[in-house]
Amino acid sequence: MLLTPKIESFVMHCGEMGSRWGFNRTIGQIMGLLLMSEEPLSAVSLSETLNISRGNVSMAIKELQSWHLVSVIHKPGDRKDYYAPAGDIWELANRVFEERRKREMDPTLSLLRASIIDEPANAEEAYAQEKMSELHDLLETITVWASELQSMSPDKLTTLMKLGSGVVKVLDFKDKVLKSGNSN
Repeated sequence: MLLTPKIESFVMHCGEMGSRWGFNRTIGQIMGLLLMSEEPLSAVSLSETLNISRGNVSMAIKELQSWHLVSVIHKPGDRKDYYAPAGDIWELANRVFEERRKREMDPTLSLLRASIIDEPANAEEAYAQEKMSELHDLLETITVWASELQSMSPDKLTTLMKLGSGVVKVLDFKDKVLKSGNSN
């Protein structure tokens, strides 16, 4: 694949962002390059285009496959594996959210549930359990909310995001109305 300056800039940025989102730089660059390529790319092509070792490409592809973000494509008469994004942008984002929930939120919620179920041994533990319970409730609410968002179609999700600031204004207005009603 030909890396034009615009595509190269995007791919390099994906590498930087990947490292901030819990992936390494190479994984971010490979995902960015696959997103920008109209055709599936082989490991050799990825290696040559990004100037990284085949071993590094192989490890990155395995990680992307574990996140269900890339698909393996076979071309008739060609023994090489080719790789492409495993869906559109919305599907990929949903998979990342789902995998992060499984890898990060679920274990934390399990730990918190186990920690708050027992009776506290002393005042320090009672206070700690209270805070753990608050954190559990917050994470549980976020998990349920995220699950509901994931079940929405991209069109509905886009509409909801565009409504975001309007919803905040409605909630602020509701609070003002309720305050003025309570002061009477």
